[in-house]
Order: sequence, then structure tokens, then C-alpha cells
Amino acid sequence: MFSVASLLTRILLALSITGSPVEVRSSRITLPMTRRLKAVNGTNLVQRDDTNIFMRNYQLIACVMVRIGIPPTHYNLVVDTGSSLTWIGGDPEHPYEPTHSGYDTERAIKEIYPSASFTGILWTDTISFENGLTVTKMPIGVGDHVEGVDREYDGVLGIGPKILTRGVLEDAPTQTLSTITDRLFFQGKISQRLVSLYFQPSHENIDDSGILTFGNDPTDPHKYGIGNVAYTTTTATQPSSIFWAIDQSVAYGNMEILGVTAGIVDSSTTLIYLPSDAYEKYKAATGADYEQRTGLLTLTPEKYRALQPLHFHIGEQTYTLSPNAQIWPRHHNDQIDESGEDVIYLVIVDRNKPTDSGDHFVLGYVFLQRFYSVYDVTNSRVGFATTMWTDVDIN
Repeated sequence: MFSVASLLTRILLALSITGSPVEVRSSRITLPMTRRLKAVNGTNLVQRDDTNIFMRNYQLIACVMVRIGIPPTHYNLVVDTGSSLTWIGGDPEHPYEPTHSGYDTERAIKEIYPSASFTGILWTDTISFENGLTVTKMPIGVGDHVEGVDREYDGVLGIGPKILTRGVLEDAPTQTLSTITDRLFFQGKISQRLVSLYFQPSHENIDDSGILTFGNDPTDPHKYGIGNVAYTTTTATQPSSIFWAIDQSVAYGNMEILGVTAGIVDSSTTLIYLPSDAYEKYKAATGADYEQRTGLLTLTPEKYRALQPLHFHIGEQTYTLSPNAQIWPRHHNDQIDESGEDVIYLVIVDRNKPTDSGDHFVLGYVFLQRFYSVYDVTNSRVGFATTMWTDVDIN
């Protein structure tokens, strides 16, 4: 939900969609597997398999290419589990192009993020993906004033809970709007109201792609090394409870640094945020130094060699970030340090909130790139599973 650290706001991950027309069969959607290269701004490698959208991670926010209208215009949208409104208008040089499929409701809308804002008009229009998957009469915000959004993308594809759209309509602040997952389900395009994310960690020497899946799990989980998905019910603790939010505790090595508490899972946040007291315990235990210029913790090579695993206890399962998974990809150091200095940065940062705030932590992209995650609308639960990338030393 656009709560990345300011020095990282230009860091993006691009995704796109290719494939064949959708066929609905009983409880799942199947698509013939296709593989091809496609350039998006010259940097995006695209593949397609089943209902899975393959994406290349060249930086660190997930985006997807969608087509809006008939005939369509292509837009690059951030995939955001931390919000639910789909909108365009982030790049004023690439505005919405009304076609005969669009309908102007003439209703004013707004969306406020921690570091960005959007105001505009609510339209409905057809959204399609290059695999043939199409949603009609989808509520879409068309921006007339957008702040805090990088022009490298055109807007947001919100895949958070529907309740997050409450307050968007200025003339009906208690009304909610359908999400993309809702529309796909109610139009019979998917048989389950769930969406999942799978990433490969960013690395200069591999096909660092990811998958966005609507409606069901990947066709061949073994192909991606995905283990059994373990679900946990979303938290009842406010204010986290309106998001894809969970309860968890955290331990550094054998030392608990955070008791069971609530927080959110957010694909548009780059880093992992912990409440201040847990962050201070982590900082002290790792021996890390705070770098004022970047706001990140740094380690010497000697201290990195002594770094312990970081354990996230969620439901009945434990998900562990290895020492290597706790550091910023060093081949991307130039994104935060123009000198390209070989500094070891940690990806754990201070939430600047106490543990009794009800909004305690954020599991951002650097966590999600190590685990497969599932967001189940019908059953109000979030699931995680290990992948082939969970324990790989790649940073």
C-alpha cells in the first residue's frame, strides 16, 4: 500500500501476462502452457502457464500489464495486496482512453496511501489480460490528481479485501466496490475467490520472475518447488483486521523479539517493518549499525557471517528467513547507494510504532519473494508455503 521507504520509491518489479483463452472446467481454470519473450520498456521477460501470470523481477515492486477498454489501451499497474481499488492515472502522459466499453459514473473517488494519494472519477470498463481473461464492468478509478506515485507505472491493481474500498466514494463513504477478484468470480471466470503470488528473488544471473494466480493454486506446484500451503485466519485485531492481516511472533535465532501480535502482508511494500521494540532487539542482537543517510541497518562482513536465522511463527507453522534472505540484494546496491559501495544492508526496518498499536508489522516484498502466498477471500485467511527459493543464497 505504498509504504516503502522513501529511498526505495523508484525501485520497481515488472510483471506481465501472456497466454491463451480461458477454459472453465469444474473447480479450476486451465490454460495451455505457452512461453515467449516480450519486452516491456526493454526489460521484462514474460512467460505464461495455466492461470499463472509470469513476471520478471528487475526491481522490487510487483506490476502487471493490463488492457483497458475496447479497443484496449495497455497500462502497467502495481499489484497491491494492501489496497483494493483498481485505478489508473499515475502517468499523466499516459491517460485513460475512453472507448465504447467505458461508462462514466460521474462519481468522485479518492484513495489515500501512507506515501501517496489519488483523486478522480469512477468509471466502469472492460479489463483484459493478454491470456484472454476478461472482466467486464469493472470499477476503475480514473485519476485527475495523483501524488507520490512514480511515473514508471500507471496505477494500481488492488487485490486486497473489499472492505478497503469503503470510503473511496465521496458521495457514499460506507459503500464498497467490487475488486478484480470479486468480478472474476461472479462472472464465472474463476471458481474460487482467491489470488496467490509467487516470486523468484531478484538476481542478476537468473530468470528472476514471478507468478500471479487468480482462482486456484498453480497447475504444477512441484515445478516451482512449492510445498504444502498452510493457512491462518486473518486477524481480528483492529486496525489491521481490514487488510490481509495475520497474527505472528518473531524470533531471532533462539531469542523471541516479538510476541504474538497483528500486522499486514503487503506486496507493494518493499521491506519488512517491525515495531520499534522488536526492531531494537533485532538491531542489538545482530550488532548492526544504523545508517542515517539511508535509514537502513548495515553489517560488516564479519557480523554478517554471524547472522542468525529470523523465524516468523504464523499459525502452526514457522517460516524462516536465512541470513542471506535478511539482506538487500547486493547487486542492487546502486539503487540505494549511487557510489555502488559493497555495503551489506539489512531489510528489517523500524515500523515506528509500539507493539500495542494494533498495526504492528508489515511483511513486504522481501518476505514474499521467499514464500508462496495465497489470499482467500471466501474463507478470510492467508496461506504460505515454502518454494525452491526459500533457502537459496542469492543476495
